[in-house]
Amino acid sequence: MTKHRIYSVSVASVYPHYIAKAEKKGRTKAEVDEIICWLTGHSPATFAEQLEKKTNFEDFFAQAPGMNPARSLITGMICGVRVEDIEEPTMREIRYLDKLVDELAKGKAMEKIMRQ
Repeated sequence: MTKHRIYSVSVASVYPHYIAKAEKKGRTKAEVDEIICWLTGHSPATFAEQLEKKTNFEDFFAQAPGMNPARSLITGMICGVRVEDIEEPTMREIRYLDKLVDELAKGKAMEKIMRQ
């Protein structure tokens, strides 16, 4: 089975789009970073290293320090697909991140985004 193209795309190349989406709706880069660190277990410093190394999505999630167990509470539609129904683990992680950034841009409170 062929891997999806997004797996080989660097997180650093998509990251500015996450920030732009959030900032367009009055949210901040710091909030995007907080969401990414919450999801993956990265510290701000280790996340910055991943961006600098231009780590691709597949490796970014595979090598994450500790994926947050509460991410399984993320549900809903993203790109016309229910995130909870995505079976392929790497794609599900990517879509979790997409969903979190969408929720941020839609004005959801950080506590709700991070399932607290």
